Amino acid sequence: MTPRLSGKVGIVVGAGQTPGETVGNGRAAAILFAREGARLLLVDRRLDSAQETAETIRVEGGTAECCEADWTSRSDCARFTAACVDSFGRIDFLHNNVGIGTGDADPLRLEEEAFDRILNVNLKGCLLSCQAVVPVMRDQGSGSVVNVSSLAAVASTPLTAYKISKAGMNALGQSLAMSNARHGIRVNTIMPGLMDTPMAVEGTAEAQGMTRDQVRDFRNQLVPLRRKMGTAWDVAYASLFLHSDEAGFITGVVLPVDGGQAARIG
Repeated sequence: MTPRLSGKVGIVVGAGQTPGETVGNGRAAAILFAREGARLLLVDRRLDSAQETAETIRVEGGTAECCEADWTSRSDCARFTAACVDSFGRIDFLHNNVGIGTGDADPLRLEEEAFDRILNVNLKGCLLSCQAVVPVMRDQGSGSVVNVSSLAAVASTPLTAYKISKAGMNALGQSLAMSNARHGIRVNTIMPGLMDTPMAVEGTAEAQGMTRDQVRDFRNQLVPLRRKMGTAWDVAYASLFLHSDEAGFITGVVLPVDGGQAARIG
């Protein structure tokens, strides 16, 4: 079978990951996209982490270049867009996978500085990334954007700024989908539920003073499907489908990848 992204060029923003014993969403997506034939520009503010992802891809025979950038900077977004075009001649898909939640709290305790930082990184960065890349896709007359949001956008959570930022990503994706549909550009959003990733498990364990196993046991019990969290590969395979030609008539979708949590919430 022909690889599902054969001949395509893509940018993965957030292609590194938080250190940990499992794989993160950005790294898993980049590795899978490369396995399916895509040539990639891997973007991360931590160049060494993006390079680790690229090395895995190259060992498997794939093609990946790296760019150190902070997507909250308009000039950095313009720079990684230009770097992709310079390296590969085009941009067929953009995969936005960046998010933070440190310092978040309930609405009455949330500090202004934390609110501004989380909204800046999670939502403004996504906007700036799309503003830089989508015009290239318009010139080509085609393209796919997938933004990785969170089920927190629609579920109850004590993380106020995180929830607001991810709800904003959902709205941004639908606005981009409608304003760019006539240009042949598809824009979709994925809402991961509880995932066994370093950011989620190691981060929660450190913040809550729990062991990793305790965090996993607690989170597993909240998932309807097999009482087990998903992994970054679950998000990666959903993303692969949305970027592929198989999803050529799908745009403006907000897709839960959550083991049934959204259905249980209602």
